Amino acid sequence: MVKKLSKFSSVPAEGAASTPPSRFSEGALPKLIVFDLDYTLWPFWVDTHVTSPLKAASTHDSVKDRFGESFSFYNEVPSILSSLQASGIKVGAASRTSAPDLGREMLRLLHVADAEGKKRKAIEFFDHLEIYPGSKITHFNKLQKATGLRFEDMLFFDDEARNRNVESLGVTMYLVRDGVSRAELENGIKDWRKRHGHDVGRVADSTD
Repeated sequence: MVKKLSKFSSVPAEGAASTPPSRFSEGALPKLIVFDLDYTLWPFWVDTHVTSPLKAASTHDSVKDRFGESFSFYNEVPSILSSLQASGIKVGAASRTSAPDLGREMLRLLHVADAEGKKRKAIEFFDHLEIYPGSKITHFNKLQKATGLRFEDMLFFDDEARNRNVESLGVTMYLVRDGVSRAELENGIKDWRKRHGHDVGRVADSTD
């Protein structure tokens, strides 16, 4: 069954970019948070629904393709990217799209307000990009080599259950159903902490 293009994408809530999710202050955090692109950061398949050339809106909150269709991030994605960068957490993308150049172009044309309110290209909020067809196992092996981090220090958000195979490496994957939100981000961090025993340690410390 073909997934339909969602019309519910984007303008972030005013002031949200400067407010980190509450779990950021509650304990240990992953050193690298990785996102899939399609139906995780934006509500479309970039290799199926989007036709080049692309043109950004004057505000760079959305992009139109050759047929005038408008595309943008899910509503809370810009504030999530800004919060992660402001918190010093490394961010990566792992996508198996067959249109990697179009995916990168979309990330360049869509802009995100940083913690100081300055609009910057969304691609500048990513420290590592692995965008090409193939198994996500390959993507994460390359991320591990590029960062030198342990797989156990990585948290991955994706909308396809088949990509849970990355957990065989030690990565924690959180399955999203309709795009990443701040609540989903917090739940993913909660799962990562639980998997690696960080919540247990925090509770023990609080009872001393």
